[in-house]
Amino acid sequence: MSDAVSEPTSEAGSDLPGAPGAVPEAPPALPVRSPLPTALAGQSVLIVGGSSGIGLAAARLLRELGARVVLAGRDRARLDAAREALATDGAAATAGEAGGPAAGPGGPDAAGVRTFTADVQDEEALAAGWDEAGAIDHVLVTAGGIGGGPIREAGRKAVEETVDSRLWGSYAVARVAARRLPPGGSLTFFSGTYLIRPIPGAAAAIGSVGAVEAMTRALAVELAPDRIRVNAVRSGSVDTPLLRRLLLNGGPAEGPEAEARLAAAGASTPLGRFGTAEEAAAAALTLMANTYITGTVLTMDGGQLLA
Repeated sequence: MSDAVSEPTSEAGSDLPGAPGAVPEAPPALPVRSPLPTALAGQSVLIVGGSSGIGLAAARLLRELGARVVLAGRDRARLDAAREALATDGAAATAGEAGGPAAGPGGPDAAGVRTFTADVQDEEALAAGWDEAGAIDHVLVTAGGIGGGPIREAGRKAVEETVDSRLWGSYAVARVAARRLPPGGSLTFFSGTYLIRPIPGAAAAIGSVGAVEAMTRALAVELAPDRIRVNAVRSGSVDTPLLRRLLLNGGPAEGPEAEARLAAAGASTPLGRFGTAEEAAAAALTLMANTYITGTVLTMDGGQLLA
């Protein structure tokens, strides 16, 4: 009996993945199903930089898991908008009863989301907001700028905000968290793949995230006796308001033209698209939920470092 397999017809062959001339379009991102769905239920999570982008996406996923969420940021209006968005998302309420009284600024709304204003570098404001919010089990830090410029042009003043928010902001949050997190708690930072594949004009930002990754490992060792875990997510290009501002040069962030430009820019990545804020947030939740991961920097880049 022959083992030969008949050759496909030219028409059938043209439909095969990898056939000459075939350039498959990247499928849309799949809906994120949060990892370890029971591990974070009933836990309290502080998100520093939670009013938009990855931080807000993390808040949505956490609320779907039944976690209590506290958002911290500099801009009261943006925090209020984020809280309102979470309250109307249709996610199950985890603290407070639906239909309850409206909240004042900073208080918990009907869905149990609490907010407070604080600059990421302001230890006193962070500590005061934390103490008012109550017990916190995990902290996620997504705040931080990426400004800078060419080394010949950007002096210290030009890059101070980036360095301060990324490095000293992360350090300030860590100091506040180290005094308050319970055993079993965790602290998760965000880094970026440009640390491994640098881009011109971003030396200050790259140096800052490099320091954050080093600090992640150092704090993991220092806080392990207290059973506090410290990790970081090294994310690639993720579709957030910040990325849209950078790529679209201040043009409209929404609409067919914006989507087409983003799709074209993301097409060069191995998976054919940029990551979503939800995918980046889910990576952070994985580190947060797994009780035996510490000192780890998890790369979430859709293979961008492989290209």
